[in-house]
Amino acid sequence: MKSMLWVGLALCLLVNGNPAFADKDLLMKHNCFACHGIDKRKYGPKLVEVAGKYANTADAVPMLAKKIQTGGSGVWGEDIMPPQPQVSDADAKALAEFILSLK
Repeated sequence: MKSMLWVGLALCLLVNGNPAFADKDLLMKHNCFACHGIDKRKYGPKLVEVAGKYANTADAVPMLAKKIQTGGSGVWGEDIMPPQPQVSDADAKALAEFILSLK
């Protein structure tokens, strides 16, 4: 019985303590997958494309976090990123960090 508890605890920590799961949860929470795929293009660019484009950009995290919240256009052709003002500063930063980690 104790071994089953340890296995359950280990699985819980693996899933809930893993930042990759948390960041994908944020992508789902804020409906990012409606327009973006990690490695498949939808209405907006693939997230791996975004990571590649800004990989060597100074201050990429705050810039992407701001773009998530305020939106933008012209960077990816005619694609428009609608503003997402409901995304908190902390979530926007976490999303930007996760996206940039995909490079």
